[in-house]
Amino acid sequence: MLSLMSVMQVQASQTLVKAKLDSTILMMGKMTHLRVSVDQDKGAKGTFPIFSQLKENGIVGVCGDSVELRSPVKQDTSEKAGRLHIEYTIPVQSFDSGYYRLPEIAFVTGRDTAFSNAVALKVVPVMVDANTPIDDYANVADPENASIFDAVPDWILDYWWILLIILLAICAGIYLWSRYRKEGSILGKKPEPTPYEVASAALRELKSKKLWEQGMEKEYFTELTDIIRVYLYGRFGINAMEMTSRQILGSLKNNKETKDKREYIRQIVNMADFVKFAKVRPLPEDNIASYDNAVKFVEETKPLPPVEDQDKKGGES
Repeated sequence: MLSLMSVMQVQASQTLVKAKLDSTILMMGKMTHLRVSVDQDKGAKGTFPIFSQLKENGIVGVCGDSVELRSPVKQDTSEKAGRLHIEYTIPVQSFDSGYYRLPEIAFVTGRDTAFSNAVALKVVPVMVDANTPIDDYANVADPENASIFDAVPDWILDYWWILLIILLAICAGIYLWSRYRKEGSILGKKPEPTPYEVASAALRELKSKKLWEQGMEKEYFTELTDIIRVYLYGRFGINAMEMTSRQILGSLKNNKETKDKREYIRQIVNMADFVKFAKVRPLPEDNIASYDNAVKFVEETKPLPPVEDQDKKGGES
């Protein structure tokens, strides 16, 4: 008997919180009430933390903000069997149809916290067509703390990164198209080889053909003199392709960069004239000397690197 009485006393001193809805089925946009009752001792003082949020904002979103608890909250207090019975009436509204489980509501008394039971709510969508009259609904209100982003569609805010990628792709396409129209290539043109590079490559190719070793001296000297003529035009602007051997030597004499190198060319063109016009068959030493003189002329007249590059190489060494 004593143990039963002690259990009853403990239960009597506990704070009990219960919750129920006036209606578990709610039309979207309409409003119902959540009634939360508290049974506690007279001397106990407790609060609902959620009510402080209601006072600050006027609305508390639950169930992922799909259901709204709204203010004002009505309070009714009565006394039953020496204990206080407090009933709170909270407006509930939802604009998203579906099934929801409203969370347990906490009631804090000192260091103790009591929770209400969870309640279920079904929000029914409004079925309308063009001919359905719409009344008994509040007018559309401006959002709280409105900003410029409220006018932006949600799909833009959700997928802005895709729009950014598309915008960057369009800009890249415009840039590449203008580059193609201007330069004739998307990747840009490769730099043209210098006259020195052209001549050096042509001389190496001529040597690999081994023309004079096969008795083709005329072809050998024809290609060798053509290489020199192209180099003179590209490097010094001397139109050697249209000049005789005498005219070429005269142009070299008048150019301070080639004045002391013209003996290389003299040996080449004289030997080439003997082979092509006098049909003289040169000795192997003459063929080799002509090739070596061509290489010497190209190497000794190639453009020097800029002064800055020379200074950098000197500093590194």
